[in-house]
Amino acid sequence: MTRTPPTAVTRVRLWRWRRNPLKRHSDVVEAWIVLAGWLLALLVGIVAGAAAAQTSESAFAARLARLHPVSAVLPDGAARTPAAAGGYDDGRVWATVRWTDAAGSVRTDQVKVAPGARAGSRVTVWTDPSGRVVPAPVTGTAADVQAALTGALVAPAAGALVWGGVRLLRGSLIRRRMAEWDEEWKQVGPRWGNLSGGVG
Repeated sequence: MTRTPPTAVTRVRLWRWRRNPLKRHSDVVEAWIVLAGWLLALLVGIVAGAAAAQTSESAFAARLARLHPVSAVLPDGAARTPAAAGGYDDGRVWATVRWTDAAGSVRTDQVKVAPGARAGSRVTVWTDPSGRVVPAPVTGTAADVQAALTGALVAPAAGALVWGGVRLLRGSLIRRRMAEWDEEWKQVGPRWGNLSGGVG
């Protein structure tokens, strides 16, 4: 006994956009919703990514405007200061530096410097409006790269969020169409049963 191979299912692409006597109004609506959803997701992704990149650039610029570079001096050799233990180690060591602020007060703080720096060497430190030492601001190419990466991460996330809403809407249309088919089959089904019963 030979087994008949199953019939292959042929998928017709873009069938909702073609002439078809079985195509319903809901199929056309669904096709337009899918098209509009893709375009909206693309547009929202581009706008959100650009806005996120611009926001990051503005944040970097605002932080740069609040901070001040100060030329500080190493009173002692940095080579005698042990390197920080644990965490990210960039090869530099902690050392005490001294500088004079805008009010004329002498201030000291701990910063990271190149190992082996001699006493009297000058380093640039960044201070906030209160005079405390803070990490150097992100500027130049590093700021541009970080802003671009932020935009690149936000863009697909925003687009995916919009497309998720479109999928939910499309799912409700599909459930509605299935309910319509069910109602129509309740009307047509008994006729098919009577027709098949009368054959023979």
